[in-house]
Amino acid sequence: MMRDAAEIGQQPLPSLPPPVPTPSLVQLVESLLFVAGEPVSVAQIARALEAPGDAIEAALEQLAAACRERGVRVQRHGDHVQLVSAPEAARAVGRFLGVQASGRLSSAALEVLAIIAYRQPITRAQVDAIRGVDSSGTIRALLARDLVDEAGRLESVGRPILYATTPAFLQQFGLTTLADLPAIDLPDVGQGPASGEGLAGEGV
Repeated sequence: MMRDAAEIGQQPLPSLPPPVPTPSLVQLVESLLFVAGEPVSVAQIARALEAPGDAIEAALEQLAAACRERGVRVQRHGDHVQLVSAPEAARAVGRFLGVQASGRLSSAALEVLAIIAYRQPITRAQVDAIRGVDSSGTIRALLARDLVDEAGRLESVGRPILYATTPAFLQQFGLTTLADLPAIDLPDVGQGPASGEGLAGEGV
């Protein structure tokens, strides 16, 4: 039997869904980093959220603090930032993705990488001057593994290439920023020799 209009009118109306809460700036920043999948600049985030840069920086600091006990980290490389998996989860992530561990770096490669990390940007001749041996082959190997990259040229005779570490370097060593590097003492770098002449060669 059909109900009359009066009976229908007495039925309670279905409740409306609760209003969606307004996300905080920290939540919005996290969302953008999540979908980006690659490093983005603070300026890009500020433009997308129509927020001042200092507010974005403050939100990134809050997000980084919140992520310290989670499975992801906020990684900084200069003015660029991205979300990465926590370094302590690397083994589990590698198994899940089926990624085999790459070959270990040689002691020479680790030495050159440390010099570049702590003295970047730095030329190959300056690295050679610190080590006393030709580092060209080792730097080529680090370039191939995306642990270092060219970062411009030194404004001097010959305009030698400057090298610096990459975001992949931070991920490889479980760092969120270069500021996380432990303090060590390295010799001061000068201009160094103009070439590898007179330096002993080495293997990678």
